[in-house]
Amino acid sequence: MADLKDFAEQLVNLTVKEVNELATILKDEYGIEPAAAAVAVAAGGAAAGGEAEEAQTEFDVILKAPGGSKLAVVKLVKELTGLGLKEAKGLVDDAPSAIKEGVTKDEAEALKASLEEAGAEVELK
Repeated sequence: MADLKDFAEQLVNLTVKEVNELATILKDEYGIEPAAAAVAVAAGGAAAGGEAEEAQTEFDVILKAPGGSKLAVVKLVKELTGLGLKEAKGLVDDAPSAIKEGVTKDEAEALKASLEEAGAEVELK
């Protein structure tokens, strides 16, 4: 089942050029003409993602993993959040955990860049 989910994820993330190449392969090698459906799926996925991204004004900065330099990440989390050392270490140890919630896109991206520079894996939601 996981293989099908991976395959579906790959299909959804195809570029327009890749969808056209796939359509050509399916038509030439297998006699299937999926061009209209494939283009509709690709366009629908891109449009839905674009609309959701434009509508979002508040972001959550999620620490997925501290990475190799955990101590540097703990210190940075302490500095960025204003928490004490024990609380910052707790956040890092409990990853994935929210570092900051409800921040602007610019602030979220700045936090993400800082944490990734320290070696952490970070996600914006």
